[in-house]
Amino acid sequence: MIAALFMASGSASEVATALSSDQEATLAASSESFEFQAEVNRLMDIIINSLYKNKDIFLRELISNGSDALDKIRFLAVSDEAALASKKELEIKISFDKDARTLTITDSGIGMTKADLVANLGTVAKSGTTNFVEALSGDGADLSLIGQFGVGFYSVYLVADKVRVASKHNNDDQYIWESTADSSFTVAKDPRGNTLGRGSEITLFLKEDAGEFLDQSRLEDLIKRYSEFITFPISLYKSKTETVDVEDEDEEEESSGSDDLEVEDDEEEDDSKKSAKTETVTSWEWERVNTQSAIWTKDAKEVDDEAYKAFYKSISKDYSDPSTWIHFKAEGEVEFKSILFIPSQAPHDMYDNYYQKSAQLRLYVRKVLITDEFEDLVPRYLNFLRGVVDSDDLPLNVSRETLQQHKVLKVMGKKLVRKALEMLRKLASKNDGGDDEEDEEGEKKASDSDDELDEKDDPYIKFWEAFGKNIKLGIIEDAPNRSKLQKLLRFKSNKSGEGYVSLEQYVERMPEFQKNIYYISGESVDAVKNSPFLEKLKKKDLEVLYLVDPIDEYAIQHVTEFDGKKLQSASKEGLSFGDADEKTEKKRLDLYKEQYQPLTNYLKKLFDSKVGKVVVSPRVETTPCILVTSQYGNSANMERIMRSQAFSDPSKAQYMNSPKTMEINPRHPIIAELNRQVTANPEAEATADTAWLLYDTALLQSGFIQDDVDSFAVRMYRTMKGALKLDSLELEEEIAVPDEPESAPEEDLDEDDSDYSAGSDEL
Repeated sequence: MIAALFMASGSASEVATALSSDQEATLAASSESFEFQAEVNRLMDIIINSLYKNKDIFLRELISNGSDALDKIRFLAVSDEAALASKKELEIKISFDKDARTLTITDSGIGMTKADLVANLGTVAKSGTTNFVEALSGDGADLSLIGQFGVGFYSVYLVADKVRVASKHNNDDQYIWESTADSSFTVAKDPRGNTLGRGSEITLFLKEDAGEFLDQSRLEDLIKRYSEFITFPISLYKSKTETVDVEDEDEEEESSGSDDLEVEDDEEEDDSKKSAKTETVTSWEWERVNTQSAIWTKDAKEVDDEAYKAFYKSISKDYSDPSTWIHFKAEGEVEFKSILFIPSQAPHDMYDNYYQKSAQLRLYVRKVLITDEFEDLVPRYLNFLRGVVDSDDLPLNVSRETLQQHKVLKVMGKKLVRKALEMLRKLASKNDGGDDEEDEEGEKKASDSDDELDEKDDPYIKFWEAFGKNIKLGIIEDAPNRSKLQKLLRFKSNKSGEGYVSLEQYVERMPEFQKNIYYISGESVDAVKNSPFLEKLKKKDLEVLYLVDPIDEYAIQHVTEFDGKKLQSASKEGLSFGDADEKTEKKRLDLYKEQYQPLTNYLKKLFDSKVGKVVVSPRVETTPCILVTSQYGNSANMERIMRSQAFSDPSKAQYMNSPKTMEINPRHPIIAELNRQVTANPEAEATADTAWLLYDTALLQSGFIQDDVDSFAVRMYRTMKGALKLDSLELEEEIAVPDEPESAPEEDLDEDDSDYSAGSDEL
């Protein structure tokens, strides 16, 4: 019954919510239309206090508006020369008054009529720029204007209680618009008359907490940060204080009436110079702030190396020249222009907070800075990049301070990464010589006049020593570009001398029989170059890469092969060489296995869980034995790194340790003698001690840590006992200490002291 009720209620609900076509028509005919009611004060509060994160953004918005106004009048002047008759200079000027607490931004742009002031500034989210572009769109105009939302102007209320806008348009008188960010504003004819000639003057009456914007250094920094590359000159009215000499009036009178007097001597002249009066004079003058040009908007052929270097220093605040750069224009799904630089030196804290640092790439929209803290444009491992990206296609939000996640950004990021890796690839092959090259996208890279460079002067080696860890991190993090990054890897090897070798060079030098790329990991070059793991490889004259950076083994796990050659660790089991002697060596190994079976069985039983198995080694030449790990287990070096990590858990060390295999050298006399002793007397304590000493030595020589120090110490002392032919290790009796002589009587000491004192007096 309950189920029936539910079914009944469901059916009734479905009938009640459905409308017939007649009912739909009746509903539409009888509907009344109303407009949403917006509380203007509340709306302004949202725009001012919720839209923008930083107060100082207001200056960027006002300068951008001024730049738009200048672009508009310049565009009109193309077809109407009289448009610039009232004022030919196209510029933006910024001044401040500390006493009146006002900040003024003036432009000589197109200006606004009275109707424009009411329509554009009196209507929230009404963009004059959008209207201007729409009005001219029929003429096929290609205007790159900045404003698009019509709310940037209202950011002034972040710092101002009241705003006054004076504007003069060629087709109207000069008017003043004024508002305090409430629900009303006023517009009146400017009683001063035409003071602007043409353009707009915005005066901000600053809040009490906005005094920082009356400091000329602060203003200059903000202009350079956000608007340094605006096309039009931006000038700041700056004060300059200097000390000047002032002539004393009394001295002038004396000098004028003393023609008959003798000339003063040199000393008197020096005294007069010292006593000269000075005073501090403050002068005010207009000084252009945006002196750096936006060279990324130019054709690469028009920019020389010195301009690139100067531009890099201006955006990076680095005193050194960049290592290299790439200048290109991307076209297709997204269009943008960019210059990417690689510094010549790494910051001292480069890897201290790796995951909190992003590349210092500045994102611009039509030369106006949007952000220099956007994290997701390029991968983290490219955080050493410096440069600019300017695009008209960036998906901005209204405040322009943040970027929306959008497929355009993903496409842009992929192109930037591709160009960055291409730049590094060219830098890596720079010592082959060559002049500046350009590709189909107008790309230009730094050149070097030397045809060939020594290893120590190779610019890529300098880059590698500074930022090599980043490339290895890229191997780990960036799977799609891993093949490109592999070509950028550099390692030292047993054949590289003091230099480095790339994987490509390694493969080129490989003998025909070699199938694998061999490497060995360790704490330092000195620690690995004499490793017993390399004995057979050296004998066969094979090259081995030295992985001595802690991150190397993490990275190499993601590089299973290169150019069809597998990478193989020299310190792990399963080592093969592939040469003509391998078959003969394998047969010989089988004979040795049979001969040394008593020893291998004995050692496996003795060492129990400390080793997985004991086998005859194909790789050692002069060392009695070594310990290797499984093909997919952690090497001794990796175990050391994992143990040293700050958050490693010692109780879990046994889980990170790989099973070890002991490989014995059948030709070594120690192994041969131990095999005979095991066969003759396997229960002898001396035989067991020798076997354990062999294990301990191999453990340390193979790079592992001795985890049972107490047992190791006992065995060593017992071995020393046998070497010294001692009967026992029991302690000898304590040495007897002779009794001390009785001290002299007190009166004798006093007498001696008095004699000494007397002697002292006589002296």
